[in-house]
Amino acid sequence: MAPTPRAEAPGPASRHVGPRFGDTDPHEWERGAPWHYAVHGTDVAKYQQEIDWAAARRGRISFAFIKATEGGDRVDDYFARNWNAARVAGIPRGAYHFYYFCRPAIEQARWFIRNVPRDPAALPPVLDMEWNPQSPTCKLRPPPETVRSEMRVFLQAVERHYGKRPIIYTSIDFFEDNQLSRFHGYPFWLRSVAGHPDDKYSNHPWTFWQYTGTGVVPGITGKADINVFNGDAGTWKKWLAANTGR
Repeated sequence: MAPTPRAEAPGPASRHVGPRFGDTDPHEWERGAPWHYAVHGTDVAKYQQEIDWAAARRGRISFAFIKATEGGDRVDDYFARNWNAARVAGIPRGAYHFYYFCRPAIEQARWFIRNVPRDPAALPPVLDMEWNPQSPTCKLRPPPETVRSEMRVFLQAVERHYGKRPIIYTSIDFFEDNQLSRFHGYPFWLRSVAGHPDDKYSNHPWTFWQYTGTGVVPGITGKADINVFNGDAGTWKKWLAANTGR
């Protein structure tokens, strides 16, 4: 799967084409506001607890990324129920793995494979790469060359198993610290809550953009992450067909 071609960021004069969710701490967008994108989704973990996925779909959530695993021995408490409930609600969903820097990548890939079903209708798997200074057990920050090498080990193992090119999720500081602009051939899901990703990531191609962690989403209690797909509704349908057979 090739990354989605980068679209030009819509300007302030662009018409409203997508849903506009509430936000408990909204950012004042100077350009390329998220609601100028047609397709919005969310990402969730155990912290959101019980989710009414049918309500989320009615509220125009079009996709979801669900935390599955972390490191080589942790499974998210709500993964199984979210995985099944989102499917029943008709929301395309994929699973993500939160990387742990004190365990070999191949062990983490095997753990993900052990716990995430091989579902042809699922979105591609996601590797979540970000620093985790709050970790009580791992403060390691490997050099960029090691980070990129271990990422490739994980990504290649997961792609072999699921038959889909994985997505890389990352944050601005991690992207810069590890020179991920050198990492080609994978779709990127970029976190940028205070500016358009074209500005914050120097026009690096992206497929998904996480634009808030304080959103208000029907069916989700408390603060929610909200994301957009980089393309219009027609492009989204084509991307889904290419990656899920929908």
